[in-house]
Amino acid sequence: MNKRSSKSENELLQSGDVTPTCDNHLIHLDNVRLTQSQILPTDKAQQMAEIFGVLADPNRLRLLSALANQELCVCDLAALMKMSESAVCHQLRLLKAKRLVSYRREGRNVYYSLADSHIINLYSSLAEHLDEV
Repeated sequence: MNKRSSKSENELLQSGDVTPTCDNHLIHLDNVRLTQSQILPTDKAQQMAEIFGVLADPNRLRLLSALANQELCVCDLAALMKMSESAVCHQLRLLKAKRLVSYRREGRNVYYSLADSHIINLYSSLAEHLDEV
């Protein structure tokens, strides 16, 4: 666990909010059995955690937000992000490794876009969720 996430978790734990728990410790076996067959397998949970880990960086999320609207070349992304092309390429490489973005080459330019509608929906849903809060 990195220091940033552990600090954030510690702040939540120390905020004084108490998580409600059951007063009566009765296990509802029918609910447990029903849910047990639907719970996420460990290997898939690990893969999802790795993707969320890649998305846990503000610069990568800002890149996704730019690409949510249209395909952009590396030069345009660097100008938008006020970062070097090298730094943008590094972030895009991580996003590409998790299949969150795809690219195409046109002449000397490389254009990036979100990989598919699932990534667009994930980004849009989270942005909408934050707008509601």
